[in-house]
Amino acid sequence: MCPADRTDEVVALLRGETGVAHVAVYRGASVEPDGDVVVCDVAREAADGMLSDLRALGIEQCGGVAVMDDVVLSEAAKAAERAAPGAGSDAVLWNTLERQTEADTELTWSYVVFLAVATQLAGIAVLIDSPILVVGAMVLGPEFGPLARISVALLRRRPRWAWQGVRTLVAGFAAAIAVTFACALVSRWLGWIHPGMLEHRPLTDFVVHPDKWSFIVAVLAGCAGVLSLTSAKSSTLVGVFISVTTVPAAGNIAVALALAEWRQVSLSAIQLAINLAGIVVAGAVTLFAQRVIWQEVRRRFRRARAARRARRAA
Repeated sequence: MCPADRTDEVVALLRGETGVAHVAVYRGASVEPDGDVVVCDVAREAADGMLSDLRALGIEQCGGVAVMDDVVLSEAAKAAERAAPGAGSDAVLWNTLERQTEADTELTWSYVVFLAVATQLAGIAVLIDSPILVVGAMVLGPEFGPLARISVALLRRRPRWAWQGVRTLVAGFAAAIAVTFACALVSRWLGWIHPGMLEHRPLTDFVVHPDKWSFIVAVLAGCAGVLSLTSAKSSTLVGVFISVTTVPAAGNIAVALALAEWRQVSLSAIQLAINLAGIVVAGAVTLFAQRVIWQEVRRRFRRARAARRARRAA
């Protein structure tokens, strides 16, 4: 959506953009802001460049840009995908990624409740030595959003974004551990749980054994998690949740506090820190590699396009 006096400029930009298949203009269709609505179909691999150009025109300030992932049946769309550099499933929409991680990092009631419920499930899992409950707690935990935000902040050199992620992580885990600790304390007073329940649990003992493999798994999970956010294959994010022990470690901290098992508290805290650090570092490195690769892809594409134009002119 843009003011009427900017529409021709926007249309000219879209028509000259590689990877754009169709452009339609609805004159006077926008009420707030007053102006026109411009709709276009663009290949995913060309979308980030187009969004950056629109932001450079100031459309974000005087109007608005909405991105929708749709299926387009058109020969022109196929031609636009072939003309755009790279593969659509590997394309990174940096503007979308920044907004998505910002939304996922908001400290909302739903975020705290999800994390608290996941941590309580993890606490029960370590008490009854249930790997099924551990997996459920991993899937339910929403902590990857703030971790991804910190990784993006490191890449973009935005300390404020990093602080947003750290604040949400600390506040969320503090609240979740406090709730689980209170429930475990009540359970101990009622005689439902006792310290011996944490001594022999072969199926969930990995929660209190931080080592080099913990960091390696966290690094791999951070890499896979960021790739699932930036690519079109977001379904793999569930696998990332299952592979790291952030929430199980938090659950064990809460239960061990209630049972006064201080050694387990410290080992679980180390496990939690290792996983958080590994995910953030791997996420930032993965984003940096993606940026370098896509810059090279676009650079080669521009050189090839300029060469073709020179040959046609000759």
